[in-house]
Amino acid sequence: MSKGITSKNEDYSQWYNDIVIKADLAEHSSVKGCMVIKPYGYSIWEKMQAVLDQKFKDTGHSNAYFPLFIPKSFFSKEASHVEGFATECAVVTHYRLKNDGNGNIIVDETAKLEEELIVRPTSETIIWNTYKGWIQSYRDLPLLINQWANVVRWEMRTRLFLRTTEFLWQEGHTAHATADEAVEETRKMLDVYADFAENWMAVPVVKGVKTPNERFAGALDTYCIEAL
Repeated sequence: MSKGITSKNEDYSQWYNDIVIKADLAEHSSVKGCMVIKPYGYSIWEKMQAVLDQKFKDTGHSNAYFPLFIPKSFFSKEASHVEGFATECAVVTHYRLKNDGNGNIIVDETAKLEEELIVRPTSETIIWNTYKGWIQSYRDLPLLINQWANVVRWEMRTRLFLRTTEFLWQEGHTAHATADEAVEETRKMLDVYADFAENWMAVPVVKGVKTPNERFAGALDTYCIEAL
């Protein structure tokens, strides 16, 4: 056993954490549930991102960026979609701080937002609200957009890289003229993810469709890759 690293057989969870720390990939931050990705760890992310980004471009997708903050009313319109992570949302209620006169910084109660803003847990609502201005006819389709971003889901039990309150990801949002074209796109991207996992990350996966109980909230179907 390497010095300072717990035996995998003794405590698998602690072994994983020790490996991440000893490899200088990441560390816990002063913000509960969030981590600092250190240079070695971030360089791995950059390599992963570069490979996937090229695969997305090769399949006709373009990168864009949408706001971190989403009006709460957008979520109300998509209640079934939001149901799966509503309890994990961080909410911004004020836009200003002030000095209380005793050297303490407090929330300025007079600076309450007219409408609360949700720190994005995912971007469907803000992106599709934007798309309605971009898509005027079938000539504007297909629309193939990818976003590299950070998202926030208020996790109670966190673990470095596996589950944190803030994490980096990509999300693809595409619009099509027909349901068949949408399914074709979904299956194409499923193959892209599977190829990346198996041939770049050396993680064997199984492709499939989730059961109704596992389906993403508000979705008709959820296609996925699962590692064994």
